[in-house]
Parts: sequence; C-alpha cells; structure tokens
Amino acid sequence: MAKILIGFMGAGKTTIAQLLDPNYVDMDAIITERIGMPIADFFAKEGEAAFRKIESEVLEELLKTNQVVSTGGGVVESEHNRRLLAANADTIYLKADLETVRQRIQADTKNIRPLFVNNTKEAFQALFDRRQALYEEAASRVILVSGKTPAEIVEEIG
Repeated sequence: MAKILIGFMGAGKTTIAQLLDPNYVDMDAIITERIGMPIADFFAKEGEAAFRKIESEVLEELLKTNQVVSTGGGVVESEHNRRLLAANADTIYLKADLETVRQRIQADTKNIRPLFVNNTKEAFQALFDRRQALYEEAASRVILVSGKTPAEIVEEIG
C-alpha cells in the first residue's frame, strides 16, 4: 500500500517524503515526464480538465505501489482523486497553518509558486481555506506540521 502525502503547497510534502524514503516518488515529476513539459505550460495550453485527467491516471498507478508519494497541492481538486485518496489506508494530510505556508513559500527561492506570486493575498487565502476541507475529506490521517521539525513530523507519522 502506498503512503501518500497530501497538503497545501509549502506544507512539507517533499521534505517529509524524502525523509520517509530517499526513493520516494514525486507525483508532479512523473506527470511532467509524461506530458513532456512543465505542468504550468500544460495547464495553460490544454486546460485544467486535461491536466486533472492525467493526474488521476498517475495517482491510480501510484496507489497500486508500496512507495512513499509526494503529491501536488491541487490533487484534491478532483472529486475522483479525493475518492481514490480516501480509499487508500495511508493517505496523510500534512496540515500547516496559512502563516507557516506563506513563510516557507517565501523562503523557497528554488520553487516559484505561480498560485502564490500571481494571486492577491486574499485570493491565496481563499484557495487555502477552500482546500482545507478537501484535504480532510481525502485523508486517513491528519498530521499538524506547524511549529514542528521535519524529524518530529516523521516520528509522528511512524
């Protein structure tokens, strides 16, 4: 059974996945390889529906593995994906508060997040607020990550 990490951008999915298993799978990297271009470019060219279809296919494949998987923050936007994630016994929601997410995204100079830099503070908060219930719906476990070190989070996951 796959150990799937979900959560908002900046929640620490990739960091925690790397600590849980150095051979973890980055779902967005798999999708990027499959579509042959950056996700943002595919999104702009083909639209969200086409992207979500590919995302669902990749998720279905990864759920059949025994790997640790770091998902993209928007994986829960699809109702189909939420059902798939909820049916998985080890879907872990890394729940961070908005201020923690903001600080981490601003400090991460390697990964520019279009949804962060291209949105107003209010629009970003609205996206964050709306997705909280979607993550809760899809998760089998919720781990609060704000104020914890990566090692503490990994220990809590077990």
